[in-house]
Amino acid sequence: MKTSISLALATAISVALTSVAFAAPPTKTGTTAKGSVLTDTKGMTLYTFDKDSDGKSACNGPCATNWPVLKAEASDKAEGGYTVIARDDGSKQWAYKGKPLYTFAKDQKAGDITGDGFLNGAWHLAQP
Repeated sequence: MKTSISLALATAISVALTSVAFAAPPTKTGTTAKGSVLTDTKGMTLYTFDKDSDGKSACNGPCATNWPVLKAEASDKAEGGYTVIARDDGSKQWAYKGKPLYTFAKDQKAGDITGDGFLNGAWHLAQP
């Protein structure tokens, strides 16, 4: 009886560790006219904002309407270069290498990069 319980426990731990070890990153890599960029799971280009600092988003209110955040769930965990930051409204957002990630509302399809250089160069393509 002890052996079957130990085996079941070992199997459960192994499955749990495997799912954690192979958790998918919150982004993918896509190709644009300007080279490789990070994208969301739908292939939409991700951007960073110069006014963000120390893993804190400066893009709130109307800014966040035009630059939707790459949302993180409460259960999401930091991994590799990815971290989860808290926004002013209490929601969670993914950041890469300390820079919060956003899409751009005017990008219509995967590969669009219309937000690059926006606001006098304050918005940039997020690069892997």
